[in-house]
Amino acid sequence: MANSDLQMSPQLEQIHGEIRDNFRALANGFQKLDKIKDPNRQSKQLEELTGRMRECKRLIKEFDREMKDDGDNPPEVNKQLNDEKQSMIKELNSYVALRKTYMNTLGNKRVELFDMGAGASEPTADDHIQLASEMSNQELVNAGKKAMDETDQAIERSKMVVEQTVEVGTQTAATLKGQTDQMGHIVNELDTIQFSLKKASQLVKEIGRQVATDKCIMLFLFLIVCGVIAIIVVKIVNPNNKDIRDIPGLAPPAPTTRRLLRWSPGQHF
Repeated sequence: MANSDLQMSPQLEQIHGEIRDNFRALANGFQKLDKIKDPNRQSKQLEELTGRMRECKRLIKEFDREMKDDGDNPPEVNKQLNDEKQSMIKELNSYVALRKTYMNTLGNKRVELFDMGAGASEPTADDHIQLASEMSNQELVNAGKKAMDETDQAIERSKMVVEQTVEVGTQTAATLKGQTDQMGHIVNELDTIQFSLKKASQLVKEIGRQVATDKCIMLFLFLIVCGVIAIIVVKIVNPNNKDIRDIPGLAPPAPTTRRLLRWSPGQHF
């Protein structure tokens, strides 16, 4: 029975209460089992009781874990809590033995401790499985401690995996941030290059317009020079052509007339 004088934390009290509730349910369940005559219904009732015992085992482990975590209790309280845990283990072991008896009555001679989980294989002679009813209290305590130590080790391994995952995630986030900054710089450089290309394109267009203008002027001057040369050639070839006006500075020379001086005797110059 539970000791009402035990000093427990609220968490321990809750776990202890759940264990006691399961023990009362087990006691009532086995009492009902005596009244059931149908083997199928007995098997179903035993399965439900097995689930209760499995839950009790889990709660006892949790009770022990919480008891270890609460290290502020005085030694007397720790001893009382440990005695209460041993008492619960013994009570659970008695229900396991009672379940074994009912299973033997139903014809199943090979039963594992707590029948752990669906799909678990039945023990054989070669498996060397020791039933709880055949174990001493110290062996039960050692087995429970071993199972809890294995659970703690699994938790520690899980913590290491989580820490490694967080570290990898941090490194990945830093790498992504660096790549994002680099992409931002590249985008800025591309914008600068695009602006430079636009300015260069405008400059090329302006130079092209200036070159075209210069070419037009040169062509116009060339035509003027050609026209002047043509007029000069025509004037030289046909100076009497009145259809072509004289170019200032290029008028043909005036015709010269020769005058013969007639000398008569007695005339003096």
